Amino acid sequence: MLRHEFQPGRLVGGFFVTLAGLVYAGDAGGLWDTPWFVIIPIVTGGLCLAGATATVAHGIRKGRRARTGTREDGTRTMGPGETHTSESGRG
Repeated sequence: MLRHEFQPGRLVGGFFVTLAGLVYAGDAGGLWDTPWFVIIPIVTGGLCLAGATATVAHGIRKGRRARTGTREDGTRTMGPGETHTSESGRG
C-alpha cells in the first residue's frame, strides 16, 4: 500500500537538480572543468520539463477521477443522471 501519491514532476525536478549538483561536484573534485553558465540550462530545462510532467500527470489523474466518479478520499460522487435513494425503503 502506498503511503503517498506518486508525483512524477517532483521526480524529474529532483533528477535535474541532482544532476546539476553532480556537475558541480565533478568540477570541484577536479574531474572536469565546468563553466559557471552551464548550470543554467540544466536547472531551467529540468524545471520546465518537471512542470510539463506534473501538468500531464495532473491531467491523467483528473481524467481518471472523472471516469470512475471517485474523489481522492475514496468517496463516490453522484453522476448527472443519478438520484440519491435512502436505504430505509421510504421513497
